[in-house]
Amino acid sequence: MRFNYHFEPSFGWMNDPNGLVYYKGLYHAFFQHFPYQPVWGPMHWGHCVSSDLVHWKEVEIALRPDQVYENGGGCFSGSAIVKDGRLYVFYTAVSNLWGQTQCMAYSDDGFHFTKYSGNPILPKCPVNSGSPASNGDFRDPKVTYMDGHYYMVCGSREYAGTSFTPMVLLFRSDDLVHWDYQGPLVRGEQLGIVPECPDFFKIRSEDGRDRYVLLYSRMQTLQASCRIMVGDFDGKTFTCTEEQTPEQGPDFYAPQSFQAPDGRRIVIAWHYHWGKPLTPGAYTAGALTASRCLTVDSNDMVHLEPVKELEPYLTSNSDKVKVLGNHVTVTDTEKPIFDKEFDHISDIRILEDTKSVEVFINKGTCNVSGWLSDTLIGQGGRE
Repeated sequence: MRFNYHFEPSFGWMNDPNGLVYYKGLYHAFFQHFPYQPVWGPMHWGHCVSSDLVHWKEVEIALRPDQVYENGGGCFSGSAIVKDGRLYVFYTAVSNLWGQTQCMAYSDDGFHFTKYSGNPILPKCPVNSGSPASNGDFRDPKVTYMDGHYYMVCGSREYAGTSFTPMVLLFRSDDLVHWDYQGPLVRGEQLGIVPECPDFFKIRSEDGRDRYVLLYSRMQTLQASCRIMVGDFDGKTFTCTEEQTPEQGPDFYAPQSFQAPDGRRIVIAWHYHWGKPLTPGAYTAGALTASRCLTVDSNDMVHLEPVKELEPYLTSNSDKVKVLGNHVTVTDTEKPIFDKEFDHISDIRILEDTKSVEVFINKGTCNVSGWLSDTLIGQGGRE
């Protein structure tokens, strides 16, 4: 059984979406991929493309762990950006000797990539310098152009003896090659163990204000693992004014955003979760969530609504979603995965697929994404 409206690989394991970008007439989604078994292994960058953000076609693997600086775990998560007509991707390379470092590759057609000869472009984590833990947690570079500069954020943590402080590190560049460390953008226990797949960008609110948004995912958190901060940024310091968790999961992790040609801020996440049991005989594991459009309202509330291209496939009712007054329960056919009483319910939209259900409540201010427990995950051989 295959998904109809969610991308999944033809074979093997996938997790975080990487390098979401619109380039040369197509939407590109790269993803963490182990192409040989439906379990986590040395990471490759899988690749799929779409013309409508709904139907995706898998294409040739974009990055393989074939360099010495990738020999300890492969090519971990990262991002993409277009500069002067060329597509650049940034990723965390993991080696046995150097740990986690930040690297770059580029392409002039969006499909064939050349790894930069000067990799790694960030060989050392700026915190924990000299510590054995220095490059143990330094990953997931997300690059964005805003306010006249390129900015990169990475997840990390700073050690003090046996304790540590998680943080999102901020870098700035004018050429994508040379990066200057600006300091921690955010730090503190609220980030979890290590903030994974941080994403920092500028967006115009519905009432015309410039707002800055930070997305990140908390490790080892099943429900509401994706955290979103909205606030102000002066080029170096981010001041959070609102923190929220519109995505309740449980199968929503490591979201990444990009800007579509029409200006929309599109968000896609990993549609699965760590520790999820694999169906015996399965040949795939993991998928991408449905695409969302992220907006910020006049109260700094984030809305993540299904993109307009999904409208023909959305419904207002399902046997997996029960609404009683202002109370919503979502089940995976065996047990509840979401149960909440709301002050009011303005609208509910549902995307029910062959193996999962995604529910968008109150204009995308509260969403649920869950796999169905009575489905077989890619069982029966390659399709």
